Amino acid sequence: MKTIDEKEKKLEEVLNELKNLEFNKPEQLEKLEILEKQKNQLEIEKTELQNKYNSLEQINENLKLKIDEIEKRRINDKKKEEEFSEKIDELNQETDSLMNEIEKWQM
Repeated sequence: MKTIDEKEKKLEEVLNELKNLEFNKPEQLEKLEILEKQKNQLEIEKTELQNKYNSLEQINENLKLKIDEIEKRRINDKKKEEEFSEKIDELNQETDSLMNEIEKWQM
């Protein structure tokens, strides 16, 4: 009799486990579906962020090039300004020299 009771008890346990498995399975499937959707969403967001990052990198490179160009212009302008100042100094010296010569002739 014990063996029948034991067998019945084991059978009930196994049946309960099977029932639990059946109930857990849809829950697990739902969880898996949710996880899959989240994964897909994260992949989409990752792709969008990567595209934005690439775009920002390109903008950054363009800005660096523009800054370099502006710096070259600034250096060139400064050089021209110095040359112009030198020319003005030379003209001033020539003017002074000519004024001195004129003064000599007037005396």
